[in-house]
Amino acid sequence: MSPILSLRLLRKAYGERLLFDIDALTVNAGCAYVLTGLNGAGKSTLLRILAGLEPAAIGDARFLGEPVSFQPYPRALRDAIVYVHQHPILFSTTIVDNIGYGLVARGVAKADAAQRIEEALQWAGLAHLRNSKPHTLSGGEKQRVALARAKVLSPRLLLLDEPTANLDGPAREQVIRLIPSLIDAGCSVIMACHDRDLIALPGVQRLKLRDGRLQARQNRVRVA
Repeated sequence: MSPILSLRLLRKAYGERLLFDIDALTVNAGCAYVLTGLNGAGKSTLLRILAGLEPAAIGDARFLGEPVSFQPYPRALRDAIVYVHQHPILFSTTIVDNIGYGLVARGVAKADAAQRIEEALQWAGLAHLRNSKPHTLSGGEKQRVALARAKVLSPRLLLLDEPTANLDGPAREQVIRLIPSLIDAGCSVIMACHDRDLIALPGVQRLKLRDGRLQARQNRVRVA
């Protein structure tokens, strides 16, 4: 497995309060990770740092083996890393427009964008809602729109902040079923969560923030 992103001496503090001090974090290509820890441990903050949404002290950072700086956050990382908030913000347009927003911002040709959007609609089980307005959607449907909006950008690393929080049983299961296909397509995924089913997915590596440190362990693959 080759690393796509590696950080050393990652430190985040708010004034005199040290949130975490991580010696090393390596994200390998095509791998899935669950980030766990108590509320307030810094899970969401860590994801936001990786997405360039929050500053931190970083001793050394490498993307695809090459040195990078997180301040300012480089275009290479903006193109490769996508963050999905726990409560996705959707624009008051159609679902198609929401999913295609990032493609338009990147100047992707209309025909290519239309094909990617259609594939994402089918993947997320949202084709029947293509012309719907976001305010008519359930929480699970909104989360799947957000995932589809991320997927069309073909990220190298997808950061999911509590992707199944506050979803009922069927909606939660629909979201969980989408995760393996992202990994199979070569996308690395880090999920901050408390969801036991996400934590127990076969082959997923668990990263735990505890007392300001990051602990790692590999889940066992379950045999039927």
